[in-house]
Amino acid sequence: MREIVVSEFVTLDGVMEAPGGEPGHPHSGWVFEFAGPEQLQYKFDEVVEAESLLIGRVTYESFAASWPARTGDFADKMNAMPKHVVSATIGNPTWNNSAVIKGDVIARIGKLKEEEGGPILVAGSRTLVHTLLQHGLVDELRLMVFPVMVGSGRRLFPETRDKTVWQLADSRAFSSGVVVQTYRSGRQA
Repeated sequence: MREIVVSEFVTLDGVMEAPGGEPGHPHSGWVFEFAGPEQLQYKFDEVVEAESLLIGRVTYESFAASWPARTGDFADKMNAMPKHVVSATIGNPTWNNSAVIKGDVIARIGKLKEEEGGPILVAGSRTLVHTLLQHGLVDELRLMVFPVMVGSGRRLFPETRDKTVWQLADSRAFSSGVVVQTYRSGRQA
């Protein structure tokens, strides 16, 4: 059975929007202020470990517009790995090895998890992450927390009245002040 790993860049105040420079956000590009070789290596290792990507339409459009033009080991892995894109509007994805998930998304993702293979990595994809969390489909959260608060923006976690328990599995601090906190779903205990 495969696991879904959600890996996100997030501010201290829980914002995931504009880490790479989305237009219109007043603090766009906050990740770059703290970039360092340790973080790049961590993200590279994470992508190498993953067998496939599971992403939403907005993240797909951003990635598909930039990764195919890049070169190097990281880009080669991103471009070659299977990509599952959750979208009601994308008809024929053009990025290499991309397939669209439509219809009963929860059932389709459940079937992906039942397959044999390695981790399914989710990056960005806020709306998809909210859906996955609400349906208990996330096995691991990897939060790369940046030492900055931006005050406003789209938040990583959906508002809910439900309580969800997670277990700290790992914590790493980088010299830039960025900390990666890895949590396993409490249902795995």
